[in-house]
Amino acid sequence: MARRRSRQHNPLGALVGLALLAALAAAGWLWWQWHGWGPLRQETTVEIPEGASIASAGRLLQKQGVIRSSIWFHRFAARFGSHDPIRAGEYGVPAHASAARVLDILQHGKPFQRLVTVPEGMPSILVRDTLAAAPVLTGSIVVPAEGSILPDSYAYRRGEARAAVVARMQAAMTKELASLWAQRAPNIAVHSPREAIILASIVEKETGVAAERPMVAAVYSNRLKANMPLQADPTVIYPITQGRPLGRRILASELHAQNGYNTYAMHGLPVGPIANPGRAAIVAVLHPAASPALYFVANGQGGHVFAATLAEHNANVQKWYAIRRARGQM
Repeated sequence: MARRRSRQHNPLGALVGLALLAALAAAGWLWWQWHGWGPLRQETTVEIPEGASIASAGRLLQKQGVIRSSIWFHRFAARFGSHDPIRAGEYGVPAHASAARVLDILQHGKPFQRLVTVPEGMPSILVRDTLAAAPVLTGSIVVPAEGSILPDSYAYRRGEARAAVVARMQAAMTKELASLWAQRAPNIAVHSPREAIILASIVEKETGVAAERPMVAAVYSNRLKANMPLQADPTVIYPITQGRPLGRRILASELHAQNGYNTYAMHGLPVGPIANPGRAAIVAVLHPAASPALYFVANGQGGHVFAATLAEHNANVQKWYAIRRARGQM
């Protein structure tokens, strides 16, 4: 009977197999640490400060529970990352994002853009209220000087001081006004950048129709040159509300009030702006329409009709009254 040969034990092969298994396990662990699910349980935001390195960002991310280890994050980023710099800003990180995904977000993701918008003609008291309502800004502010803010949308960061945002708004107005003033038309009715802002604030409040701004500016410019009272209703309202809506009709007594703003009771410009005018209103004051108009009244369609003589204006007023009577407003 033939004997069955006994299998010989091969210690070298066993060692090679164990080494291979260990290498595979190590590779799997490395892959999981970089590409596997991260520890973050729910979506969150992270704020990367200016000048942050991958190492310092990693420590911040570990502290917030976004990654497991800042040390390994730094090592993996150096070996497997794209080598693009990380960018400062506020980023959204989804739940269980891998370390590789987190690095890609910081290098190539789009930061959250927080914006505060100042519409054309917004008074400074409402600018203050708008900034106060932004919960991620810090610090308190007083009401900015009227007319010092350039209407626009401004980006801001979580934790930024409200005063810093106001400073950017005011710097934008200073720069824009200097540029527009340098390009002003000759022989205009205003004699300084401040006067331009004052008159532009009136133009801004008198019409919501963009195409009308040069004509409204022409009316008030012509009145200034003729030493006629401007008789602008918004200047009567401003000292009463500081720019907030009046919510009622102007009283007869208010048309005669002496306060430095009421252009029914004085000649020339008010003592200061009544709102923050936008670029278009400033341009209209510095380049008013070539028109002899001295009057305007509502046309019933959201705009105004303009007149060069009082007789023509009175006729336009009667047409406006007829429209209001037909609407049951009189």
